Amino acid sequence: MSEFRAPVRDMLFAMNELADMSEVAALPGYEEATPDMVEAMLEGAAQLANDVVAPTNVIGDTVGAKLVAGHVVVPEEFKSAYQQYVEGGWSALSFDPEYDGMGQPMLVGMAVEEMLQAANLAWSLCPMLTQGAIHAIESYASKELCSAYLPKMISGEWTGTMNLTEPQAGSDLSVIRTYAERVDERFRITGQKIFITWGDHDMTDNIIHLVLARIKGAPEGVKGLSLFLVPKFKLDAGGNPADFNDVETVSVEHKLGIHGSPTCVLGFQASEGYLVGEENKGLISMFAMMNRARLNVGLEGVSISERAYQQALFHANDRIQGGVPIIQHPDVRRMLMRMKSEIEAMRAVAYYAASHLDKAEKSADAAVKQHSAAMVELLTPIVKGWSTETSQELTSVGIQVHGGAGYVEETGAAQHFRDARITTIYEGTTGIQALDLAGRKILRDGGAAMTAFIEEMSAVIPQLEANAELAVSAISFKEALADLRGSVTWLLENAGDDRDTAGAVSYHLLMQAGIVAGGWQMARAAVIASERLASGAADTDFMQAKILTARFYAEQSLPRAAAHAVTIRSGGETMMALSTEQFAAAQQ
Repeated sequence: MSEFRAPVRDMLFAMNELADMSEVAALPGYEEATPDMVEAMLEGAAQLANDVVAPTNVIGDTVGAKLVAGHVVVPEEFKSAYQQYVEGGWSALSFDPEYDGMGQPMLVGMAVEEMLQAANLAWSLCPMLTQGAIHAIESYASKELCSAYLPKMISGEWTGTMNLTEPQAGSDLSVIRTYAERVDERFRITGQKIFITWGDHDMTDNIIHLVLARIKGAPEGVKGLSLFLVPKFKLDAGGNPADFNDVETVSVEHKLGIHGSPTCVLGFQASEGYLVGEENKGLISMFAMMNRARLNVGLEGVSISERAYQQALFHANDRIQGGVPIIQHPDVRRMLMRMKSEIEAMRAVAYYAASHLDKAEKSADAAVKQHSAAMVELLTPIVKGWSTETSQELTSVGIQVHGGAGYVEETGAAQHFRDARITTIYEGTTGIQALDLAGRKILRDGGAAMTAFIEEMSAVIPQLEANAELAVSAISFKEALADLRGSVTWLLENAGDDRDTAGAVSYHLLMQAGIVAGGWQMARAAVIASERLASGAADTDFMQAKILTARFYAEQSLPRAAAHAVTIRSGGETMMALSTEQFAAAQQ
């Protein structure tokens, strides 16, 4: 079993060269994010991830989280790692200095998050959910609530959760039954929520739940939902945890993977809660948390793939077969190169999205702000859906590199595969992300944002064509971009004919868009690396590897986009033609 080492060098390349870190650092409030400071922060985070968090990964998988006397207990090693994370100030990295945050860019925070996710995905979910809760509270809660709760959530002394799902209400939130009764300026929340990630634990002395519920008398459906802040422990006059708030941990789920992350059923029994945002507009407030979480879950696809790649690479160098390490075998090279190239592509797209998040929030230029906000909207379902779907394949490839040894738990390869499986489900399944992309992000604006993105990506083609070494990438990417443009046009022209059309082709459109966006970033990386080599860069091996990895992606990964394009043009007629009875006809 290999040790984890955060890929700081590639992260810095993706941040500085592909996500325009210099532009982000020039935004108001980010002046301290100098190149030296950012590199130092990433090196410090890598030390935490490598030496403190990563060793807890197998422990979390084998020991897991347990419900003892009504409270969740996690491994002692988790608590120690969390304490060091808090003491290092990492929880405050990208938050508002008004509430004791460090005020660093989201782009920097995303790189740090990737390291922690790769080190231990189950453990990292706790701070990740807290970050989303902080964002929702900061964006919509009253000043009094922000002052009472944000400083200790930002410091990491308290953690946060998201409570949407109920036994009868999965993605359809309109049938939520949890209700709220007004008592003076407060509310009493009653109901049950399921699948609550880190819903209870013993790493901090309070947990702040954000809960969707319906105020008695509110309209039915999603239009009657409100969002409430419900602490596990109510606060005393000094702002410290005091009386238990009747939030019962009913059970902890037994899961395929991420065993160290307690997934809880929570029962709210007239628990005291505080309104976040306006009454009956809870989805608006909740989606502030969910959209940020979707980017972070997309990043999980990158992170867990990186961990699986490092494991596979170690084994390929260590395992001797035919008198040589198996990394010398062409088929093993094929698998490792696929993992390496697609991870680098996913990382670059995720970081690019994070840079637009920073620009959308901080830019003083209204046009830049508007464009970046549109890009974040467009890229969020792509990063979430494409990256997590790809992680299913790459973690499986990691097992294949190990051969039979990958199928047994002792090597550790199987854990990454099991842990990755939840990522396509968390925060909205791939189907939901795909519908979001096709419906809300393309059909709603007539394809304007996607067309602008395609035009931006096309700018790399002349740069590729001007460099003989990159000619293969130029041809492949030009064809892939034309296919994507054609798929968007097909959707716009055909979606109105049949209400099922968008749903039938949306998955393939999402995957095609992700593969092409990854190809764009790999092409840009190759152009930059070629320029660096021409100017006498010292890190020749790294830059040459960038060019070769980009070429591999263009030759072996980018053509997959064409298959999705062909499928899109088939529409959904055949998909919807089989009757419900015919699905089971063979069993009759």
